[in-house]
Amino acid sequence: MTHEEDQVAGLLLAAGGGRRLGGHPKALLTHRGRPLVEHAVGVLRAAGCARVHVVLGAAADAVRERARLDGCVVVENPEWEEGMGTSLRAGLASLAGTGARAALVSLVDQPGIGPEAAARVRAACTGEDSLVAAAYDGVRGHPVLFGSAHWAGVTASSSGDRGARAYLKEHTAAITLVECGDVARPHDIDTPEDLAHLE
Repeated sequence: MTHEEDQVAGLLLAAGGGRRLGGHPKALLTHRGRPLVEHAVGVLRAAGCARVHVVLGAAADAVRERARLDGCVVVENPEWEEGMGTSLRAGLASLAGTGARAALVSLVDQPGIGPEAAARVRAACTGEDSLVAAAYDGVRGHPVLFGSAHWAGVTASSSGDRGARAYLKEHTAAITLVECGDVARPHDIDTPEDLAHLE
């Protein structure tokens, strides 16, 4: 393991309230018999992230109670209802001063994206200036890796539900796309119909 790889932290955004799922927090959906947030942490760990920060919002106390998040740094986002952008900001702020040179950002509601895809994106990290994203048949998706040189810019442009979309659009030329369509399915769990993707 190179020094760079050792300093890639996992950042899991798991604050959503599941509005279109009848208000059932996404972190607590059941996947393979355990809360979805636990599965997502396991993916980041299996991809090689020794440090994992988890941003919680909706039903944070219940998530802490039901999910095994031992060894994770749990970050509570009081502004989670304003959208994913606030969770990304809170998560990146929590990584400041930790020595992490990059953050591998994943979303709790994409159980079809497993360790292989996350490990490929992580492996493409070359240091603080890295900007890497998984691609599915050439279309940019998650996870996304932000070198620490990008954190201030991402934080400044993240608002509402957009997360880092605006920043990534502005820096398209700098993004290294890593094709993952052969090992992962990038569907979101947003509506009751999507629950079929859970096991």
